[in-house]
Formats: sequence, C-alpha cells, structure tokens
Amino acid sequence: MELRHIRYFLTIAEEGSFTKAAEKLCIAQPPLSRQIRDLEEELGTPLFVRKARGLALTDAGQRFQQYARRIKQLSDQSIEDIQEMKEGLTGRLYLATVEGHAPELFAKWIHEFKKRYPLVEYEVWNGNSDDVIKRVHAGLNEVGVITLPYDEEGLDGKLVYTEPWVAMIPQNHPLAKEKGDHIHLKKLAPYELIIPSRRSRRKEIENWFAPLKCQPKIICRIAHMLNAYELTSEGVGIAIYPASAAKYISGGVVTKVIQPEVSAGYAVVKSGDRDLSKVAEAFWNMVSDMYDTKKA
Repeated sequence: MELRHIRYFLTIAEEGSFTKAAEKLCIAQPPLSRQIRDLEEELGTPLFVRKARGLALTDAGQRFQQYARRIKQLSDQSIEDIQEMKEGLTGRLYLATVEGHAPELFAKWIHEFKKRYPLVEYEVWNGNSDDVIKRVHAGLNEVGVITLPYDEEGLDGKLVYTEPWVAMIPQNHPLAKEKGDHIHLKKLAPYELIIPSRRSRRKEIENWFAPLKCQPKIICRIAHMLNAYELTSEGVGIAIYPASAAKYISGGVVTKVIQPEVSAGYAVVKSGDRDLSKVAEAFWNMVSDMYDTKKA
C-alpha cells in the first residue's frame, strides 16, 4: 500500500464516483480503477459497492476511511514539520468549533497566532459539540471548542468562556411583551420549545424543569442557531440557546435571560491519547497561556 492508494481512495469516497474522482485527480479512469482493485486485493475485502446513484462505502470501506484520513493527515504533518526546520513554524492547523461564542474565540486566537506565525494556514470545521468531539478523537481536527458538558475520558480540556442561556421569543408572543430582560422557566413551561440538537442537551433542559414538576414541550431539536432563529421568527416555537444566539437576530425575535440563571460553558479540547503536531501544540500552548482556568 502506498500513499497514492490512500489519496485515490479518499477522493473516490468524497466524490462518490470513479469518473468524478478521476477528473479531480487528473488521471484516466481505468488506471484509477486498477489502483483501487489492487488496494482491495491487498486488504482482502471490497471497499465500495455500486448503487443506483453512484458508489457507497462498504462497512470495511467506512472503517478504512477513518484510518486513511489519519494516514493522510500524518503524511501532511510530517512534510510540514520537516519544512518547519528550514522555514520556521509552518503547516496547516486543523480546528473544529461549535456555534455560539466559539467563532469569536477562534477569531481572537487565530489573529494572535497569525501575528506570531504568519506562514501557518488554517482549516476550520463547524458542527455541534458531539461532532467536534468525534473529529478530535478521530484525529481529523487537533483542537476544538465545544460546549459543556463532555466526557473527559480521552480528552484534555480547559474552560474558556461562560454565558447565560436565553429564550428567543417571537416578537408577537405574549411573553415577548412582558417587561424586563429576564424570564422564569415556569413561564416557558406551557409553550413549545426549540432546543439544540446535541444528544445530552435534552436531558439537561429537562432537568431545569424538574423542580417545577413538569416536562418541557420540546417540538424541535436543531443544530444551528441561525435556523433556530428563523423558526422562532416564524412563530414555530420559543428557542432556548446560549446568549450569543442574539448576534443572529435581525428582527422578529426578543431575547430574555432564563431564570433561575443557567450557564453555557465553552471548553477548548484536544485528544488526551494523541500527540499534537508542532503547529497545533504551539496553538494549544498559546491559548492555554491566555486562561488561568482549571481543567474543565
């Protein structure tokens, strides 16, 4: 197995077609097909299966894809590390982030890091906390920002920011017309709610309502704050999100801080089982130096 096999396999998996992959790789399709057959023979199992709308990965192909991504990333990092010896700190920094306040944190950190190491490039992936954690565990991204809570096993983390949870209320809703910028949970209890899609978040919000001896009426779980805002502005329900959701609001929605106040915490995380590349280690150390917080 050679690195070209890895590159070819990943391109085909991404494109879902030998024809499209061949065009992207600038090679003819027959030699590309032969390379994949050679790879499958070496592994002793098919990696792709033909479907009505192109190719799909077999179970073995999905497993091999995880290793292939890590191998390619290690190859890229090795080249970057050797070049660094000649040119100074260079390479690509693979970051992953949730929404909310996390993009502002990354913008501040990258701005500072860029002043120190102008040759570094950045690749930033966005998703919910569960997705970010999976990518950090898999080595697809080296440093991520998530919202609490998280399982500390296999991860190192530092708390970097907290903010209150708020209710985003349609502006023509009776609760939006009440005075003040705070709202008690008991007033939200009768109404349908939109909450973040993270698996653990539903249980957390249900626990907020437990002292009221009622269950929240959750009608929608959604990953992105902008979509939650759009649903709220159309009157679909009341959205519960961290306070930074207010930055997406351009009208049609009123935000109120939830009482009793509950906080959303953001943590910067890395794998506890895998060494960082030199560029990621420098980034992690810089961020760590900015905060005096204990481990999240």
